[in-house]
Amino acid sequence: MIEKLVTSRAKTMAAIITTSLVTMPALMAQAADKVPASKKSMLTKWVIDGGPTMLFIGAAIVAFIALTIYCFMNMTKAKYCPDDLKMQLMDHMTNVRVRSAIELAASHPSYLGRLVAYSFPNIDATRPEDLGRDQVEDAMADFVNNETRTSMTWINYISLCAQTSPMLGLLGTVIGMVGCFGTLAETGSADPSQLAGDISVALLTTLWGLVNAIPCISMFFYFKNRLADLTSESIKAAEDMINAATATVNSDTIYAKIPEGIAV
Repeated sequence: MIEKLVTSRAKTMAAIITTSLVTMPALMAQAADKVPASKKSMLTKWVIDGGPTMLFIGAAIVAFIALTIYCFMNMTKAKYCPDDLKMQLMDHMTNVRVRSAIELAASHPSYLGRLVAYSFPNIDATRPEDLGRDQVEDAMADFVNNETRTSMTWINYISLCAQTSPMLGLLGTVIGMVGCFGTLAETGSADPSQLAGDISVALLTTLWGLVNAIPCISMFFYFKNRLADLTSESIKAAEDMINAATATVNSDTIYAKIPEGIAV
């Protein structure tokens, strides 16, 4: 009984919200038409006069702002390749303390920490010449592919906003032009005062669609390159650790091959 009551109330609220979203733009447009152009506020002139399509463009703008803030907060050096962790891991690997390096990395939530914790267990102590470098690099590649796919999901949503915004603007333009020709068909004359409302719809939606699309495209490529830089820095740090451990294990052999009289 309680479940039925909750379900009925949820359906009622959904119906109310849907009706409000459908009727609110029309009511706002009617109210704006009754106000003289000289007395209209900036909000009315630049947003409300754009018609119902402005709701969808506004949603795209809000989504873009939220995604930008999210990416700025998550794509930082501290969350990908922090210097303190890199120095501690390098110290462990230089002294060939592989287990300690893995334990330290596993306790750190950064990208580099997770990369090391995932790939360094593949180090092969029975191969002192390279410590099983090929296996470690394969594990690193698997980790990077999986992590990059997840990170790029949010960046691709910014690209989606960039592609959707001008299309919504074009939709508003078409709606405005249809309204203009409908007014011409009814009145039989091109009275600017009668066509102004539909022209506002056509121009404002195009304007705001482009206003959102341009920064979306810029931020998409910025975050894409930022992700590539942070990922490359983390991979290079992990490779340097492998090189340091390999050099330490083979130090005697390396020094034995140095010609006499050459300073090290």
